Amino acid sequence: MSTATASAALPVAEDDRPSIWERLRIGRIVANLALLLIVAIWTFPTVGLLVSSVRDADQLAISGWWTSLTSSTTPGAGRLASSSDQIEEDGIYVITGDIFESAGNLTLSAVGTTSRDPGAFGVGEAVPMNQGGELVVDETGAYRWTSDTPFEHTNTPRIYYVASEPPVFTLDNYYRVLTSAGVGQSFLNSLTVAIPATVIPILIAAFAAYALAWMRFPGRGILVAVIVGLLVVPLQTSLIPILRLYNGIAVNFDGQAQGYLGVWLAHTAFGLPLAIFLLRNYMVGLPREIMESARMDGATHFQIFTTMVLPLSFPALASFAIFQFLWVWNDLLVALIFLGSQNDQMVLTGRLVNLLGSRGNNWELLTAGAFISMIVPLIVFFSLQRYFVRGLLAGSVKGG
Repeated sequence: MSTATASAALPVAEDDRPSIWERLRIGRIVANLALLLIVAIWTFPTVGLLVSSVRDADQLAISGWWTSLTSSTTPGAGRLASSSDQIEEDGIYVITGDIFESAGNLTLSAVGTTSRDPGAFGVGEAVPMNQGGELVVDETGAYRWTSDTPFEHTNTPRIYYVASEPPVFTLDNYYRVLTSAGVGQSFLNSLTVAIPATVIPILIAAFAAYALAWMRFPGRGILVAVIVGLLVVPLQTSLIPILRLYNGIAVNFDGQAQGYLGVWLAHTAFGLPLAIFLLRNYMVGLPREIMESARMDGATHFQIFTTMVLPLSFPALASFAIFQFLWVWNDLLVALIFLGSQNDQMVLTGRLVNLLGSRGNNWELLTAGAFISMIVPLIVFFSLQRYFVRGLLAGSVKGG
């Protein structure tokens, strides 16, 4: 048998390795699962905040939001009637009443005579009382206290209990936030701060980005490096020097240190590095042929910028506008430093913090206030979301 015939007779081993399409499909599934996990991690606290905002304040104070769909068990105490309310029935002295009084829609599960063991006796069991007789309480809180001898106590004895309450959902938290004094003014103050503090850096950064992308002048590369370096400057470390500089200038000019102008300038200064970086990288990627054709037709840099570059750069402008508006709207530190804590200039974030109270015992209002403050940023984001990813990716990966 020839070598060729022998080789043909041997079985050909099949390649067990997955094909490239199978590997791509597996990689896509893993990527989707990872993305789903990230979305779930980010969504989880938002859902908790939303559920907490519509829960009853008393239930929210004693149980977590994940128990909102189950009945909550709470210990408590009630008062029994005094001996003056007793009546005689067939030689037995009886006192009746309700230990819950106006405590809400509670269901009793156990009672006790001491705070250390409020669930010592079950519903319907006879509870021996120190004042004499036996006490029987049903699940609605109604009690019957009987004794063979007349009651002689003059006080109102305390009885302890363990009760469960069904979940209660309400919009009272939102109503209290919306009707709180100064919330409407603070909402307008936040708009007064956020809109100019978003528009001003976009205008300045657009001109600077065009110059760094398409104009030739000495030191352009150094300026780009400095702008990239400013991206990592912490806001907190530079606030005090900027505030001292601004106070010295403002007092010398108009005698007033705090005001909207200061907070606008501060947000503009902190937002400009990112704005210039994104816009410059985006503009560098625009077609060079369009610019050269415009110059051959005699167009100036200003005409090219206003009629061609700005319309083409709208995705990048929208991406930065979303970032800047969300940052300024949710800011509290810069607003407190440059505006102060006066009621007529307090922003919405500061007002919501004040609703907590001096001891933080009204934090259910903060959950509702958080969603109220999210309305405007959500409107801005969904209005510009179609440009967001395109502008962000272009400004992050393109360079020149």
